[in-house]
Amino acid sequence: MAKKKGRVFSGARPTGRQHLGNYLGAIKNYVALQDEYECVYSIVDLHALTTMETTLNLPDNTREMALDWLAAGIRPDESIVFIQSHVPEVTELHTILSMVTPLGKLTELPTFKDKVRQQPKNVNYGLVGYPVLMAADITLYKAEIVPVGIDQAPHIEFTREIVRSFNARYKTNVLIEPQMKRTKVPKVLGTDGKQKMSKSLNNHIEMMAAPEETLERIMTMVTDPQRKRRSDPGDPDVCNVFSMHKIFSPVEEVAMINAECRRATIGCVDCKKRFAKNLNTHLAPFRERRDEIARDPEYVQDVLSDGAKRAHKIAASTIAEVKEAIGLP
Repeated sequence: MAKKKGRVFSGARPTGRQHLGNYLGAIKNYVALQDEYECVYSIVDLHALTTMETTLNLPDNTREMALDWLAAGIRPDESIVFIQSHVPEVTELHTILSMVTPLGKLTELPTFKDKVRQQPKNVNYGLVGYPVLMAADITLYKAEIVPVGIDQAPHIEFTREIVRSFNARYKTNVLIEPQMKRTKVPKVLGTDGKQKMSKSLNNHIEMMAAPEETLERIMTMVTDPQRKRRSDPGDPDVCNVFSMHKIFSPVEEVAMINAECRRATIGCVDCKKRFAKNLNTHLAPFRERRDEIARDPEYVQDVLSDGAKRAHKIAASTIAEVKEAIGLP
């Protein structure tokens, strides 16, 4: 086996069954990174608490998310897969890093301002400190690489600043300044064709849904808004369904749809049915694997438990180094 390039860390909040936006935005990349890097993937349940009003569904959402990750190709024999709160050292490091974090910097981050607008009645301390906890996630596991889309780039740069501040204050190089690995994430709109795919907006298409349910959801997708009748020529460049064809359909079929849509020789209904067929074909191996994993109810728990043990070994070592650098007994 070829030597790995370094360690990657990434985390995602437990949202249950994953949709196409999750797959294209993160999971597909997670799977690919395993070929080159030592990967640490965390289901960040503590981060989720900053926006949750109830945790009743948290255990189920965590399990469902882990199932989808494993079914999609994350390999727990190679990668560490675990639940954030199962390695409590992360909260200890979060507290320590908060001592070198300017409050004003936190409140100026674009993501914090967005959350304040979204939940003005629940601006909790955890929400303000979210980037510090993220920095603790990354640095606790000595991650050298963090894959990010453009929206998370400010948080990684913020982590780098915290690392520099900590190392400078305590005259050490214990914490690693992570590098960003920009990921090419396609813009994944929901079935409404306007907003980002999201469960909360009910405009999502689940990865692991049954083929007939997938077809049903796809048939509700908004296509070219200017195409009113079957006989009207369409514009694939503004069609959400066509944007998905370019990802999941064969190149020859994409070219055919592009040409025939513009000539009005193919309609939106047929275009959607073709996309559903190709998407179901692409996801079929994942769905079969998920069904297989789900038949062993203890498998996911075993994977997460083993992942937490392996993560804890790294975390305990890092915390010991951090305390020694600071002078804590």
